[in-house]
Amino acid sequence: MISSHALSTENTGPTITVGEILVEIVSLTPGEGFSQPLPLSGPYPSGAPAIFIDQCARLDGDAGMIGSVGNDDFGKLNITRLHEDGVDTSGISIDATLPTGSAFVRYRPDGNRDFVFNITASAAANLNWNENVSALVSRAGHIHIMGTVLSQDSAWEIIKRAVELIKSRGGSVSLDPNIRKELVMNDAIAGRFNALLRQTDLLLPSGEELLLAAREQDQQRALQALFALGIKEVVLKQGEQGATCFTRNGEVIHSAAFQVEEVDPTGAGDCFGGAYVACRRKGMPIVDALEWANAAGARNVTFRGPMEGASTTSQLQTFMQTTKKHH
Repeated sequence: MISSHALSTENTGPTITVGEILVEIVSLTPGEGFSQPLPLSGPYPSGAPAIFIDQCARLDGDAGMIGSVGNDDFGKLNITRLHEDGVDTSGISIDATLPTGSAFVRYRPDGNRDFVFNITASAAANLNWNENVSALVSRAGHIHIMGTVLSQDSAWEIIKRAVELIKSRGGSVSLDPNIRKELVMNDAIAGRFNALLRQTDLLLPSGEELLLAAREQDQQRALQALFALGIKEVVLKQGEQGATCFTRNGEVIHSAAFQVEEVDPTGAGDCFGGAYVACRRKGMPIVDALEWANAAGARNVTFRGPMEGASTTSQLQTFMQTTKKHH
């Protein structure tokens, strides 16, 4: 079956990712934006690719990160967390002049979020291909890409090179569109996104991102268009409705969400993706990988801070045994 071989297995090399490593500062009060002094919590290790790879490593996945941080406490905080959780941090550079990237987050009363990012003027956007990056890419069996990095020229240059090398050795690619209103989808970024779609084996959209990725208004037509590009699995993240996997050979597999009290939803989708990729690369069937991924996303939202709820294998086993699902 096509679906059983969507991703390369772990014996082909580690899962790697490329992109922003940030600290996150979270407002403790709901409201609109940051136009007045607020009580804040943090700094927390963050950055969508970093959260993804941390969760992947915590499930005993062989995992590595390519990124850059400043020579400051925020950078040390991130590298320490990733290293302690089992991520190969050899591909993370320490910039001597630029600070570590940052994100300030405030939740609106309706549950949506406002962000203030410092990425483009930070170390997070200043990536370079070097000996350590080359060594990590040369042994990688899978690369995961977040749509957030497509606006970063330096990251894109590494991604293009890494995807070509990994695919040429029989490795695989996963893509999370991660389309945010703060990121402008201009022609150049759209071109990069479309080029990546043609190399993607697993697509991990949330909600409307499925239609946006395919430029279609109908889900079935969108799936047909994506499978025609060569994508093998599309896993649609649906929040409280769980997650559904669509495969190129016509399978539709759904897994219900777990019932939890949400504290901080930032990072849930990244933890979902990290768990799903790790489980699939270990050979786990789709139905089981979906359950583990749902559990990873659900458990993460019960912690404040986007990476604080990234889970180990034993933590997720306990969570799945003791937490009810939505019907």
